[in-house]
Amino acid sequence: MKYSINLNGKVREVDVDADTPLLWVLRDVVGLTGTKYGCGIAFCGACTVHLDGQAKRSCVTPISAVGDAEVRTIEGLHETPIGKALQQAWRELDVVQCGYCQSGQLMSAAGLLAENPKPSDADIDAVMSGNICRCGTYVRIRAGISRASKLASESANSSGSGASI
Repeated sequence: MKYSINLNGKVREVDVDADTPLLWVLRDVVGLTGTKYGCGIAFCGACTVHLDGQAKRSCVTPISAVGDAEVRTIEGLHETPIGKALQQAWRELDVVQCGYCQSGQLMSAAGLLAENPKPSDADIDAVMSGNICRCGTYVRIRAGISRASKLASESANSSGSGASI
């Protein structure tokens, strides 16, 4: 079946079965491999993308459920103020170790900061607990999100516009 998806600001046509997970559409059909396969049951968070700004697990989201939602992947995160702040913070603090989970971590963090621009450590831990990091960089991830919150706030204050994902 043919579907049109709004992917990182561009409409893409795909011809797949209705129950094909969005993850496989992104990776195998469109060729965007930044979104990772981890568990296939929405437990680990490696496959996190945004649908209309909300963090969702793409491994269990069938393409038929996407509809006209805007899909943003890690490849499009840098186009947003929050994405830029997160990526800067990740670099400054050397958050990444092996890197496999990081696209999902960043997408979940972006969703958190869009809803809560100044999260406490408890807020960060609560939201990010759904993303597994086998290297155990949770302390650095939390520090990166806190730093990105400050960077996004500084950027919004200097430009006079609010941050968005």
